[in-house]
Amino acid sequence: MEKELLLLKELTEAKGISGNEKEVRGIMKREMEQLNVEISYDNIGSIIAKKVGDEQGPRIMISGHMDEIGLMVTKITDDGYLKFQTIGGWWSQVMLAQQYDVVTREGKSYRAVMGSKPPHLLKDEERKNPVRIEDMFLDLGVKNKEEVEQLGIRIGDMVTPVLDFQVMANPDYLLAKAFDDRIGCAAVLEVLKNLNSEKHPNILFGVGTVQEEVGLRGAKTASYICNPDIAIAVDVGIAQDTPGLSGNAKMGEGPLLLIYDGGLVGHKELRDFVIQVAEENNIPYQYDYLARGGTDAGQMHLAQNGAPALSLCIASRYIHSHTSMISRKDYQNTVKLLTELIKRLDRETVNKITFN
Repeated sequence: MEKELLLLKELTEAKGISGNEKEVRGIMKREMEQLNVEISYDNIGSIIAKKVGDEQGPRIMISGHMDEIGLMVTKITDDGYLKFQTIGGWWSQVMLAQQYDVVTREGKSYRAVMGSKPPHLLKDEERKNPVRIEDMFLDLGVKNKEEVEQLGIRIGDMVTPVLDFQVMANPDYLLAKAFDDRIGCAAVLEVLKNLNSEKHPNILFGVGTVQEEVGLRGAKTASYICNPDIAIAVDVGIAQDTPGLSGNAKMGEGPLLLIYDGGLVGHKELRDFVIQVAEENNIPYQYDYLARGGTDAGQMHLAQNGAPALSLCIASRYIHSHTSMISRKDYQNTVKLLTELIKRLDRETVNKITFN
């Protein structure tokens, strides 16, 4: 498997819900340590790589969030089943009969399946409605509570979806859990690698943030440290090229420029500059917007004195489930676009964007 795919496989298969990003952070740290960067952290776990091109240049922050959606154990029943709290946004219909890993404080993983009352035993009225999350439970395949405790599982343990990284029938299409947002983390790393031996007219901060899925928390603390003049969040967008949908975002047609989401009105002058750079380099791009939801840019643009900000996204099918799908070509074009942007964001350009 190619290096690019191996990194995506490792990042997406890593376990790390909000507040438990240690494994993902370790991968990012290992990759950053091979580069000409200064590594630091905020106090809640975000990792920051500082790459100085020009000490007097503007401060540019790009970020991907390390956390994925998942569950947290809240109760062990006498019969050995686990009740849980969802971490991040889940739709109940994608959860049932799926496999999950329960991770102990020692780092051991135990496979579980999501159970509920069998459909054969549901009353007619119950059959008409989706199963409620509060009626679901995790089944470890044990007899009782004592067996669960012998495994070292306790209240507060992390639970993650299970799926192996896969290249699909069309090799441009990739399937994995947690492309939201390990694909953004990978993009940040690749941009740092592309610029490792290059002079660029700014100070670049490549960041892996924590706890995006529960309120953009790491973005708030990390961006306060970076104090960016320009901020770009790299995340997934919602592909709308499947039956029943007719929106703008399509897999394989380039990075998504979010003009609006629930936490940010994309900065117009920055967006225009991104479009200019994309067109100069023959990089395809798409427009998109989200009426609800948002990205880390919603906090990044508010740091200290504020910064022009934009969300640059990769169209993904079936986000917030076990099985998300992206286009490898979209990922590569996102990395290319970010790299070319960083090369051009000098002080004069940033001032024009900010004060135009």
